[in-house]
Amino acid sequence: MTDEHATRPKPDPAQDSERAGNDGSGDPTQSGGAVGEAGREVTELRAELADLKDRWLRERAELENFKRRVVREKSDALRFGSEALLKDLIPVIDNLHRAVAHARTSRDVDPIVSGVELVLRGFDEVLERHGVKVVEARGIPFDPTRHEAISHVESEAPANTVIDEHQRGYVLHDRLLRPALVTVGKGPRPDDVAKRPSDD
Repeated sequence: MTDEHATRPKPDPAQDSERAGNDGSGDPTQSGGAVGEAGREVTELRAELADLKDRWLRERAELENFKRRVVREKSDALRFGSEALLKDLIPVIDNLHRAVAHARTSRDVDPIVSGVELVLRGFDEVLERHGVKVVEARGIPFDPTRHEAISHVESEAPANTVIDEHQRGYVLHDRLLRPALVTVGKGPRPDDVAKRPSDD
């Protein structure tokens, strides 16, 4: 053994015990406090998780209710979408029945014609209120997007002009429901044009 080892002071057991007490490693009170704090955090996390789950379930139920409501409203729209139109048509149909009933008991034709014309005007007014309009045809240039030509004939009108209408066409707002069936003029024959007197 050297003189250095002989002169080194020996550690004091009391001081070691004091240091151990200061760092808290040997204090059961502090250890228990840490466990309690962790327990509180776990409880709070569980409560927060339960709240989130409850909110998710409620929002999911609201979404399912919304989907069912949309499906129901769509079904009702398909079933009853024409309700307003039909309510407007019923009085016109009533007038048509009255005209037919009158025709069966009267030999005078003029009142019957007037009655039918009145009913037709009623139909046109109902259609117009619901966005349906008649396609213009006679006397205007042929429009393949709204007219359907069933014949072409020579005429005094300029070529490609609608000179007769056989069946009305209709549009709903900007959508074609049915084209007008028309006869389109080819224009006058060349020899007819040659026979015409000049303006001079």
